[in-house]
Amino acid sequence: QVQLVESGGGLVQPGGSLRLSCAASGISLAVFSIYGVEWYRQAPGKQRELVARIQWSETTTFYADSVKGRFTISTDNNMETVYLQMNSLKPEDSAVYYCHARDTNWWGRGTQVTVPA
Repeated sequence: QVQLVESGGGLVQPGGSLRLSCAASGISLAVFSIYGVEWYRQAPGKQRELVARIQWSETTTFYADSVKGRFTISTDNNMETVYLQMNSLKPEDSAVYYCHARDTNWWGRGTQVTVPA
């Protein structure tokens, strides 16, 4: 059974940083090197939105305008973990962050990021 597992969320003050990690069990994340792995987030009362995507077979990345210049998506050398480095965090970044294998129904359960106002 394929599972995506996020970690690294928490409470951080405005301007602080967090690094989220996404790993897979039951399959290697490297399988998704072409299609990509994505980070989404969902705040209370809002729709889930795409934050970042990486396709490391083509070293292609995508960022939502709201996080450009502050967030960085990357993988480890073994392509087994996808990271989301989040810097200069703002209260509006507060949400549950989900890892998603693009073009699949495989989602993680999410990790909470809270940046108090």
